[in-house]
Amino acid sequence: MVVSICQHESSKKYGRDRYGNQRFCCLLCGKTFVAEAPARPLGNMQVDVATAKLALRMLTEGMSIRATERTTGLHRDTLMKLIVLFGNACQRFLDERMRGLKLEHLQFDEQWTFVAKKQSRLTINERAESSEQGDIYLWTCIDQTTKLMPSFMVGKRSADNARRFMMDVARRLVMPNPHASDAHAYQAGGYQPVVQISTDGFAAYPEAVDLAFGPYVKFGTIIKDYRNASMIYTPSEMVGTKRDGRRNIGESEKDTICTSHVERLNGTQRLFMKRLNRLTYAFSKKLENLEAAFAMFAAYYNFV
Repeated sequence: MVVSICQHESSKKYGRDRYGNQRFCCLLCGKTFVAEAPARPLGNMQVDVATAKLALRMLTEGMSIRATERTTGLHRDTLMKLIVLFGNACQRFLDERMRGLKLEHLQFDEQWTFVAKKQSRLTINERAESSEQGDIYLWTCIDQTTKLMPSFMVGKRSADNARRFMMDVARRLVMPNPHASDAHAYQAGGYQPVVQISTDGFAAYPEAVDLAFGPYVKFGTIIKDYRNASMIYTPSEMVGTKRDGRRNIGESEKDTICTSHVERLNGTQRLFMKRLNRLTYAFSKKLENLEAAFAMFAAYYNFV
């Protein structure tokens, strides 16, 4: 696109500058200017856009980095730069779009993975100096009706992250103002819950829900009991559940407390993100890469 610095429309080519950009000269006033460079969707990366789209499609469909490298011919380092670039863009896109939501029943869960090495392999100094290695959890939530994933977070399984995640989810929902709970038109006032929340037995959730939603929520926890798991990763039998209505859930509504849908989402995540596959060599080497890859998956899951 050519944008002149004067108000005249007549111009001619006038050589190039030292960077190789085309220069123009106005035929009426003689002022010179440089043509604006077209926007580059991949920034400074010297990758064909069609090839980049193919690589991203393969990665979101569950292929590994090296399998995509062999198929597309792009180097694995280039693929990681592409994931970070596109994943950060997906994060900004989701943060903008996931606002003003009206959802009915949110289920929360945390999925385990690791970065660089497992927690037991970390040295004493690595555990003290960095929180970006070892065991990392993917904090997710899903609406039981629409199957929408309004928010996610990547980090340690701590009470602080539970509060941060719950506050982020609350900011994305339509919350009533304090005046809405007052008495109106000769009717008694009261707090109207905006959403129901179901979680597992993680001890940090009750405080986080109370901090983020206060009385405007129905909150319950469910703890599942299993047996007959002979070794790790083998299927086990669920023999019972313990449901506890923590806020605004009576005895007649305890059966609605459920986390099965978000646990099923964990399986979808492991299917479409090769770095989460169990019993393979695929894992994240950097926390930044994991965050970008999961943001890309979240955008792909919600909108594609």
